[in-house]
Amino acid sequence: MRKPESSYDATTKSGLVGKKPTATAKVYLVKTRDRKEGVKRLLALLGPLAYAGKSILVKPNFNTADPAPGSTHNDTLEQLLIELKAAGPSSIAVGERSGPPLTEIVLKQKGVIELCDRLGVKLINYDKLPPEGWVKFWREGLHWRNGFYVAKPVLDADVNIGTCTLKTHAYGGVFSMSLKLAVGITPRRGYSLMSELHSSPHMGKMIAEINLAYTPDFVLMDGVDVFVDGGPDRGTRREGNVMLLSRDRVALDAVGLAVLKDLGSNRKIMEVPIFKQEQISRAVELGLGVRSAEQIEIIADDREGKKYASRLEKILRE
Repeated sequence: MRKPESSYDATTKSGLVGKKPTATAKVYLVKTRDRKEGVKRLLALLGPLAYAGKSILVKPNFNTADPAPGSTHNDTLEQLLIELKAAGPSSIAVGERSGPPLTEIVLKQKGVIELCDRLGVKLINYDKLPPEGWVKFWREGLHWRNGFYVAKPVLDADVNIGTCTLKTHAYGGVFSMSLKLAVGITPRRGYSLMSELHSSPHMGKMIAEINLAYTPDFVLMDGVDVFVDGGPDRGTRREGNVMLLSRDRVALDAVGLAVLKDLGSNRKIMEVPIFKQEQISRAVELGLGVRSAEQIEIIADDREGKKYASRLEKILRE
């Protein structure tokens, strides 16, 4: 594949790097097994969506077509799209790059093509983007040898939104949540990025660095079912019965790690302090979110949720 000539430097291109973290980041929490109800309740906690007349791009986790948490549950994506449509945007698109399976195959197996057609939502398969559909990202200090490429639709959208799963990752990175979701905005092939990522001893740092390229308005995390070991496609499954949402990716993944610790996970999760995890610590260095557990406020909408939030806050501070 011919490399596109367009590129940008995060030190000079405004609006594309992480927002300056606030003193406190809110993470909204709902205890439920009903994903559609969970999406509604989380967005009610977040408040009105100021998306009227704006273009929205939604990034799910369709790395494979495996059942949740191997991939985003269709109920979660469908209800999120319905709620976003109600906000009056000019357009909504779902953008994804799967792997190792071809994206087209995964989208067909998941029924996502039919889902988007039914809701009148555009579906962008990043595998089919032309060379000019990719933009090179570079700045000093990256662990990527020559930077990395990002799907141009991500940069063109007025609003980016993510919906991730909550799970461990057996092939590097340790866990896969909102920060790891960004790997899917880079190309599958033609740039050797995935081979560089998976062969690097700094995989967690490189995952965090991809997040410099875009700032989602919020990410919704589905922890109804969780992998506490293995992953990303298959693993040891537990019922988390929780859904989370935040505008701060570091805070969201930190709370997700607290959920894994609460459920009982593998040694790489249980024996490492949350803010010492490589993805988290590098994201903090890059200014992508909160710097400590003390900056995180977990907000729930009922007694059960508030009780669980209190338990997670204790784990965060350990």
